Amino acid sequence: MYSNKGNVNILTSLLVAHGVRHAVVCPGSRNSPIVHNLNACPDIACYPVTDERSAGFYALGMSQATKAPVVVCVTSGTALLNVAPAVAEAYYQHIPLVVISADRPAAWIDQLDGQTMPQPDALGRFVRKAVSLPEPHDEDERWYCNRQVNEALVAALQGGRGPVHINVPITEPLFDYSVPALPEERKIEFAAADLSPAALSHITRMFLQAKRPMLISGQPMNPLLDEAVSVVGDDEAYVPDFVLYTGGSIVSKRLKRFLRKAKETWTVNAAGEINDTFMNLTHVFQGDGEAVADHILLMTVMESHPFIQQWNELLIRIRQQADSYEPAYSQMAAVKYFERHVGEAQVHYANSTAIRLANSFAKHPVWCNRGVNGIEGSLSTAAGFSVVTDDRVFCVIGDLSFFYDQNALWNRNLRGNLRILLLNNGCGGIFNMLPGLEKSPARDAFVAASHHTSAEGICRQNDVVYLSASDLSQLHDGIDTLLNIESDRPVLLEVFTDPTTDEAVYREYYKFILDIRTKDHN
Repeated sequence: MYSNKGNVNILTSLLVAHGVRHAVVCPGSRNSPIVHNLNACPDIACYPVTDERSAGFYALGMSQATKAPVVVCVTSGTALLNVAPAVAEAYYQHIPLVVISADRPAAWIDQLDGQTMPQPDALGRFVRKAVSLPEPHDEDERWYCNRQVNEALVAALQGGRGPVHINVPITEPLFDYSVPALPEERKIEFAAADLSPAALSHITRMFLQAKRPMLISGQPMNPLLDEAVSVVGDDEAYVPDFVLYTGGSIVSKRLKRFLRKAKETWTVNAAGEINDTFMNLTHVFQGDGEAVADHILLMTVMESHPFIQQWNELLIRIRQQADSYEPAYSQMAAVKYFERHVGEAQVHYANSTAIRLANSFAKHPVWCNRGVNGIEGSLSTAAGFSVVTDDRVFCVIGDLSFFYDQNALWNRNLRGNLRILLLNNGCGGIFNMLPGLEKSPARDAFVAASHHTSAEGICRQNDVVYLSASDLSQLHDGIDTLLNIESDRPVLLEVFTDPTTDEAVYREYYKFILDIRTKDHN
């Protein structure tokens, strides 16, 4: 049996029609008719998460893993505002996150009634579509409700995809579950136009005819390119005259500055968005950037290009140099050893230092919330990913990101396929790398948020297997255990390092990489 609320039933029916199969649901009374329907619907699996901020990132991770829209359902009031960080991240990652919020009737907004606030546009520009569903009393209102749900779900899935917000005002009584079946609803489908063969041919011809072409893919892996542009410096022989950019975030500021020297950039992305990252954008194409990149790579193999060979040779030398560097006990040592042994896996990296280390040592694609680059939600995203896959899912994360998102572990859905490598140097280590900030007496306590916190108690209260390391031998043993132990519960290895040593090792690594210049001149 389903709720007697017409808008809730129309919504539920269309969620199924548009392929929604997973929903993260948060507690509350006003959203209980929606939660009841989602739970009663045999086509949708529900996952309860208490903390709305964490719930949004759980749904984000599920959508990443399934490549399908996932619902996060919250009650009225400030509950909706707590999903905003996940929504912003989904917006820039083009993830079809479907936020469903219950609401009071419009007449009671701003009347000092409990849990009321203006909700329809609360998520602002970070959603591709925001609608508010009427409780239908006639056919016109049913049509309007149906149309709005269709518009929102089409917006989530069309073009480049992205988050949407469906607000559902619900009148009391709330707890009438007397409708035996969901209504059959009209589904509106969107057929996206693929990049035409003529356009693909034009892009390929321009790439191959350029004297110094470069293919750049973002979000978030650009292995060793930060090191490469450090070595290249101002050498004009390595500056491209034509960049083909297939979209996504680029971690390295140094790389972005380097590519702004290029003559022009053409971009291909699913939404046809104008992302002028390198400040020299001249052409935008809507299409599958990965498919275009694969085609370009095939053509450049068939028609060897001297500029591409030059760059490939540089990157091979830098890879050899990076592989030969053996860092002292540090966060870098942890990530390098982890990546040397993890093989092909689903690996999520948190922002700041963690993802930068991945770009130096990972040799496989990784996941990272680089849409907005926030520190919140990285653990929740990996945890949500792990819930809907049987693959081992690893999360490499710094201490501030971990402790900020510790509620990701407060969840009964988690299993032993979630593994966490926690890099704890007692502060936001990235702030030690920013020239000039050391002059501020506020850096350590207020900017870098130095602390003396351990994850051991958090693991104990959430039934997570806890491991720790404080030297190189313990680190190697701990990572070996993290990778290979059989467990029904998540496993966490906490690696304690010194931030001053981490900084010194990081700087020594770049000096070691720059030794390539000396070798080239000898």
